[in-house]
Amino acid sequence: MTDFDFALGENADLIRTTTARFAADRIAPLAREIDEKDWFPRELWPEMGALGLHGITVEEEYGGLGLGYLEHVVAQEEVARASASIGLSYGAHSNLCVNQIRRWASAEQKARYLPKLISGEHVGSLAMSEAGAGSDVVSMKLRAEKRGDRYVLNGTKFWITNAPYADTLVVYAKTGEGAKGITAFLIERGCKGFSIGQKIDKMGMRGSPTAELVFDDCEVPEENIMGPLNGGVAVLMSGLDYERAVLSAIQIGIMQACMDVVLPYVRERRQFGKPIGAFQLMQAKIADMYVALNSARAYVYAVARACDAGRTTRFDAAGAILLASENAMKVSLEAVQALGGAGYTKDWPVERYMRDAKLLDIGAGTNEIRRMLIGRELIGA
Repeated sequence: MTDFDFALGENADLIRTTTARFAADRIAPLAREIDEKDWFPRELWPEMGALGLHGITVEEEYGGLGLGYLEHVVAQEEVARASASIGLSYGAHSNLCVNQIRRWASAEQKARYLPKLISGEHVGSLAMSEAGAGSDVVSMKLRAEKRGDRYVLNGTKFWITNAPYADTLVVYAKTGEGAKGITAFLIERGCKGFSIGQKIDKMGMRGSPTAELVFDDCEVPEENIMGPLNGGVAVLMSGLDYERAVLSAIQIGIMQACMDVVLPYVRERRQFGKPIGAFQLMQAKIADMYVALNSARAYVYAVARACDAGRTTRFDAAGAILLASENAMKVSLEAVQALGGAGYTKDWPVERYMRDAKLLDIGAGTNEIRRMLIGRELIGA
């Protein structure tokens, strides 16, 4: 298939070529096993670090590439094309954790945490959600109480990507009341009173480990506050636009993976004496899949460019992931349909693509929340 040229620029094209080659050689051969065994191949992290993938948006002085969200989106797309679950863990590490530290940490904190995260020696995570606080994140119950020069955390976090392997976590906790009483902390593996709770067995994105975090009189030095005290909501909300832009690319990768399977199949599979791709109904299906993919690409790339230019809007970041997530579900369902009985079996990867695609209808803010946000901001309600 000839790719449409979105004219993303030399840096983005180089990132795509490098990431696509690595993903095809190292990630794609593991993708089925990752899903079947719910296995996180930790050994990939330093290899991705050596390519610069973990620090695309980070300044060179901290070991990053000093590039933008557009390049990050392209890398995310190619990783997810090979394995959406690795793509999800990669996004949680490189954007939700690393990029938030880049944007909000002190110079001392950056020097302490970023080099090992960017090299892949350490795995990063972000802990925002709780069992009773998902979309309504301000209702979180994890509390941090000041005792001398330390904060003592008690409570739990839930649905936390990369949790079982994370060495550095950005954790949001209540330090006061209401929306103005939340603070971001940098928590390290091995911190006294901090442990991993139950691991969550998911329908899709298997191999991207998700677990509960438990804080039982967990003592955190005051110096581990990231950003302003009681300013955690600003830290959190400011990162959501970038998170949505980057994670949208996972869905683009899934759609491209569907096309990678379906196009050769409909050219080769014969029924009634001809390839099934010769039938107009199948051609229409392929056309719809292609348009869904590239329309999402165009929106996501445009939002990523706006992020780099400092002119993104919250409703467009939400719109990009809304379009990408719903299109990915449609495309993956059509991929299963195009393969017929074969698509419903574990012998072909399209059933995995369908299960993986569903996650981002829910994660990073549900599509219902995205629609509410877009409508509210456009109307000014």
